[in-house]
Amino acid sequence: MRVFHWPGQPCAVQACSVATLGVFDGVHLGHQRILRRVLEGARGMDVPAVVITFDRHPQGVLGSPPEPVVTSLEHKLMLFGEMGLDLCMVIRFTEEVGEMGAADFARTVFRDILHVKELVVGSDWGFGRGREGDAELCKSMSDELGTEVCVVEAVRVDGEMVSSTAIRSAVNEADLPRAAKLLGRPYSLFGMVVEGVGRGRKLGFPTANVDVRDELLPREGVYASRLFARRRLWPSVTSIGAQRTFSDPASVSPLVEVHVLDAKVDLYGRDVEVRLVERLRGQRRFPSAEALSAQIESDVAAARESLARAEEPTVFA
Repeated sequence: MRVFHWPGQPCAVQACSVATLGVFDGVHLGHQRILRRVLEGARGMDVPAVVITFDRHPQGVLGSPPEPVVTSLEHKLMLFGEMGLDLCMVIRFTEEVGEMGAADFARTVFRDILHVKELVVGSDWGFGRGREGDAELCKSMSDELGTEVCVVEAVRVDGEMVSSTAIRSAVNEADLPRAAKLLGRPYSLFGMVVEGVGRGRKLGFPTANVDVRDELLPREGVYASRLFARRRLWPSVTSIGAQRTFSDPASVSPLVEVHVLDAKVDLYGRDVEVRLVERLRGQRRFPSAEALSAQIESDVAAARESLARAEEPTVFA
């Protein structure tokens, strides 16, 4: 998938496209329905399938504090690519962009830059200054824009509308099965493996320390997980939270530490995705390094059992 940023970079669309616009935080089942419709329309016309999103949440620029993100921009780009989108336009969201009227935005982005033949949107979609634009506005401008508008209905799971807010609630409660149902895949954290202090290696359980940037962390604890990197999936156990045995938890930021089972993998400096399967226990302080090491052995055994029970679903099947 090709990526370009606007304003600032030239667009790669020469003829026309099928596109959608949104924050797409989570790339959940509702988003996937829209994106699949974009792909279907684009393949039928033999034109690029385009997703338009933002480099940051518009709320953070326009004044109200944004919620923690379910998926960072880098995470979303990976997921868009996994779905098969051809092009992603990342809008550098500034106050100036936020002040653009909806009609001017539509003319600039949908008509002049992307030459959108078909625009696919959700039923509650809005855009432009104060979300003054919607599907009806774009339909009224269809002749001027050269664009048809397709409205996709929301997705419900167990009677609940799928939304980023509902997923945040499930993650905050460590209800990973519910989050996975709404996402259509396991809840995951995405980031770069950075250098740690090496305590896990000294204990006999080397870990990859993952900088997940501003993604929403679930409740502190130890989780059965799968680590996706280098186009491969490894069974793993993940610790989320402060190192209570070696430091004051109030004085350090929560860590995401992943121990890969049955393999020695050098992932330093690489982006990885940590797919959380089940919360095994909470974090606690141990009286010694030996006691902690014994607990980690128990955690590894529990993670093996959990992963054996939990079949890995095909992402975006």
